Amino acid sequence: MKKKVIFFVILIIAISLLGVYVYINKYIKTDSKIENNTLEENKEPEPEPELHIFKGTERPIAVMIDNEPGSWPHAGLQDAYMIYEIIIEGGQSRMMALFKGVDVDKIGPIRSARHYFVEYAMEHAAIYTHFGWSPKAKQTIESNAVNNINGISYDGSKFWREGTGYHTAFTSISNLKQVAKDKNYLLIGSDKPIYNYSVEEYELGNGRTIDSINMVYSSNHSVSYKYDETNKVFLRSQRGNSHTDRVTKKQYFAKNIVVLSMSNYALNDGTNKGRQEVVNEGTGTGYYLTNGKCIDITWKKDNIKSKTYLYDLNGEEIILNDGITFMQIVPKGQKIDIKYKEIEQTNDSSIN
Repeated sequence: MKKKVIFFVILIIAISLLGVYVYINKYIKTDSKIENNTLEENKEPEPEPELHIFKGTERPIAVMIDNEPGSWPHAGLQDAYMIYEIIIEGGQSRMMALFKGVDVDKIGPIRSARHYFVEYAMEHAAIYTHFGWSPKAKQTIESNAVNNINGISYDGSKFWREGTGYHTAFTSISNLKQVAKDKNYLLIGSDKPIYNYSVEEYELGNGRTIDSINMVYSSNHSVSYKYDETNKVFLRSQRGNSHTDRVTKKQYFAKNIVVLSMSNYALNDGTNKGRQEVVNEGTGTGYYLTNGKCIDITWKKDNIKSKTYLYDLNGEEIILNDGITFMQIVPKGQKIDIKYKEIEQTNDSSIN
């Protein structure tokens, strides 16, 4: 009898322990899992790293920049995400600055359009800003229905003058947005740039370490950059003088430099002003510089409406670092002198 009592006591204890175990697993642990899952679901996801130089959905705005010495100093260029510099008549150069998602109070001086700049603005689907135009630039704008803002039509209102002469027209991003809105231009664009960017610092593993580069556009004009190791940028100079901003007084710099060699010749447009044609369709060679390194590259553009592709020598598209890029389109055959640190001497890297 005593043994039966002990058995039943043990059985009751076992059943009780089993019940406790089932309860804990079914309710307490389940509740804990639900609570943990809820916490996980409510936890803020880590933000995706984003580009600083190219972000948002505002459409790019391209602005033609005078670059004859009488126009210096410039204003607002450091806020651009990309700047093209190309030869024009008289051995001078002109620039086109591309802005996106930034407010710039003063940009200029602004000058007239040239057709090859229009073509590069088309690559970026940008609203093209200019102050007058050459005959072929006008034709290119009209035949391709390019959204453009001609400052001559807004001289004294959305564009203002500082000084006298040709090199005196300035504007702002807010003024250009207002004009674009009044003209019913689409103000929303892609949040994807036409070139590949790296959010993290990108190094050219097989690149040569560079100290400086000097590019000759003509007997009248040259551009040079010297690498600043502390800030990991290239400091820009023109004709032997530091290229500085008229508002901030700071020297302009590039995070990336793309040098492209292209043929040019005098264009017969009926004006006898020596305006240029630049052969920017086809293929060619060049250099890519970033973070103190330089590699050889090739370029390819199929037609007026296609993008200019930039490849390393393995046939892969180049990757730009997150920062302002200067596109230096240099006349073919002109000197491009690169000073590499390894060899401590100037390397004449003329592209023919």
